[in-house]
Amino acid sequence: MKNDIVSLVRDTLVKAGSTFREDKKEAYRRAIAREQNEKAKWVLETVLANVEAAEKNLSPLCDDTGIPHLVLEVGPDCAVTGRMLDEIKEGVRQGLRKLPGRPMGIMGDDSHRIDQSGGLNPDSAGVEPAPILLRPCAENLLRLHILMFGGGPAIRAKTYRVFHKHNTQVVLDEIVNWAKEGVTQLGCSPCTLAVGIGRSHFEATSMMLQAQVDGKYDVQSEMEQEITRRVNEANIGPLGLGGNTSVIATFLKVGPQRASGVRIVCVRPTCCFEPRIASVELC
Repeated sequence: MKNDIVSLVRDTLVKAGSTFREDKKEAYRRAIAREQNEKAKWVLETVLANVEAAEKNLSPLCDDTGIPHLVLEVGPDCAVTGRMLDEIKEGVRQGLRKLPGRPMGIMGDDSHRIDQSGGLNPDSAGVEPAPILLRPCAENLLRLHILMFGGGPAIRAKTYRVFHKHNTQVVLDEIVNWAKEGVTQLGCSPCTLAVGIGRSHFEATSMMLQAQVDGKYDVQSEMEQEITRRVNEANIGPLGLGGNTSVIATFLKVGPQRASGVRIVCVRPTCCFEPRIASVELC
């Protein structure tokens, strides 16, 4: 076990909230090179300049610093203990304070938290992380992925059933239609579309989360390329200003399916700064 899980998680959360992975930077550079709409090109260049400043200062990429979402990969001979989960949560708390995260946790009982009458927790660490998603991996290690989810993409996301009619194209058409609507309304684009397809709403959403962990900007499947191309043809553009860069890439993960007339699909049009993600090996 590595010496200090708390500090590893703390620093990884800060990295997730303040940096882009290199393949995403390259994707932005490629988009800038091919974008012919001058307003759209300016947006792309400004986003990349913001990223470079945030990375230099380890400061938040966006004022909406996000809700921590965690994916923990567990190797075949590794064990996860309750103590380890507590250390991960403490690392998240310290990371939110160090980033710093925006204080936006709501205090109070169930009703107070729903209607926001309980007031804001002034502590950045008052933002509770989402439940941890565990999944197996072939390597004999524990690897933690931290993603910071903003509010805008959550507002524009959609999880619903699609009657597939035994035709993959029917499902892709629905994804494209949802994505066009979401990207148009989101504003803070260009997006990376995160898509999960599963047997239940929970599974589809977990596939969407894992799609962001596994997705690569420089490796896109035929279905991912089709979705990106068709949404970009809508000429929405960065910040809705027009141009051919509404979407930088699509990350799609298809889970197990059942003999049924429906597929449950989750589409999250992530903002220009998402996926905000960083990973660390804990052992």
